[in-house]
Amino acid sequence: MIRTGTDYRESIRDGREIHVNGERVADVTTHPMFKPLVDIRARIFDMAHAPETAALMTVRGEGEVNAQANALPFSQSDWWAKRRATEAVLDAVGGVVTRVGDETVGEMWSLYDCAATLNEIDPQFAPNIAAHIARVVRADPFHVSANTDPKGDRSKTPAEQDPDMLLHVVRETDAGLVVRGAKFETAAAYANQAFTKPTIATWGEGALSPYAVGFICDLGTPGLKFICRTGFAGRAPAEDYPLSNRFDEIEALVIFDDVLIPWENVLFHRHVASAMAMRATLHRYSAFAFVQRSLKFADMLIGAALFNLRQTGLDRLQGVQEKLAQLACWREGIDAHLTSAIAMAERSPAGLMMPNQSLIYAGRVFAAGQMAAMMHLARELCGGQIGLTPDVAAFRAPETAPWLEKFYGINDEWQAEDRRKLLAFARDLLNSDYAGHRLTFELFAQSPPFAHLAAVYRNFDWDGPLDCVRQAAGLSERVMGTATRTCADSPASRWFATERAGP
Repeated sequence: MIRTGTDYRESIRDGREIHVNGERVADVTTHPMFKPLVDIRARIFDMAHAPETAALMTVRGEGEVNAQANALPFSQSDWWAKRRATEAVLDAVGGVVTRVGDETVGEMWSLYDCAATLNEIDPQFAPNIAAHIARVVRADPFHVSANTDPKGDRSKTPAEQDPDMLLHVVRETDAGLVVRGAKFETAAAYANQAFTKPTIATWGEGALSPYAVGFICDLGTPGLKFICRTGFAGRAPAEDYPLSNRFDEIEALVIFDDVLIPWENVLFHRHVASAMAMRATLHRYSAFAFVQRSLKFADMLIGAALFNLRQTGLDRLQGVQEKLAQLACWREGIDAHLTSAIAMAERSPAGLMMPNQSLIYAGRVFAAGQMAAMMHLARELCGGQIGLTPDVAAFRAPETAPWLEKFYGINDEWQAEDRRKLLAFARDLLNSDYAGHRLTFELFAQSPPFAHLAAVYRNFDWDGPLDCVRQAAGLSERVMGTATRTCADSPASRWFATERAGP
């Protein structure tokens, strides 16, 4: 089945305990800081039913109609379909949202690939993985990912400080596990479920640890508390901050106050090796959606800068064109990594089609690593007026409006109101609290920058350059022995052997 927006809204009116600005939220679907994103998520559900978008947003199989984003990828054409669906969503809502469901569902596909390995470690939970993969496809929940703990003093192990700084199991019962701790997660307050798993941390010295636990958490479960950061929506007029008021995906510190996780929702438990296997390949699918959002963001930077330049004729200057070309190269580089990751897709251990791992992880580094510089470049091209332009109230007030009409109007094509809207858009894209938050989010959302590079290190084909130099330098075959070919830090290659898909 595929849900409607109404189905989704009703599903999160479950009495969950949500706090923001020191107050308890009565209805997350109508609260002004949450409503914009609830409405976007509801619209995505409705797009699966709308005649003009249903074909893009859904996939048919075995007599069912399912959401394209949730469907397991078995071919390159499946990835093209997913890419088109995401493009349709971002075009329809007119901006960039990340927690729309497809990125975090991809983490479950990585667990699907891990099933055989996890089964070898502890066979009791493997059936739960397959069951939840099928449930996501058929029940169409808004699925997110709970990953980051408060962590506390990271120079200490969990046993050396407050043990709740990392989520852990406090006891086992006949009904399931009881867990305690906290996780940060974007959109958790208005999602249905989360794949909750260990962060990148020290889980202890032994083979078993109460911190090595992964499960599906129903976000309406009693005992959960959502303490949210203050949202940007409603803090200033939407005419002045059009992005902040529409696309702020609010993060929450999700408190697990002795929360019961039914056994059927437990995906792995106690074995540190299970947590390591999961972490090694967590983003092998979800990195694609992450990078695709960066492509849309690049288009927004280029469009805002180019409009600002063409209205005043500055785009004719060679120095300006060089900077625009730099933005274009960044944008096209992101596109190239996405396209080539599909074209050179690889077959996963469980038989899924996954984006080429080296290319998609390199694309993630390329997109996120250059984002701050590209934002600064766009800021230069937009000019100082994005920081100087009065707010909409001044353009409406009788005493000031005529002067602003005079000084902000350029010609018949660019009159004051359109210039005001463009400058407000660029300000919110580049200079606002929301803009700074978005940049930090992109740097750390899937993992910190050093972990992005570590993923490239683990998945790059180092043997190719080694063979190149061996032949060019006339070295013997002996230099390509086991010590040379074995990567020093390759958990992915230790756990999985993959082969490249055919053309």
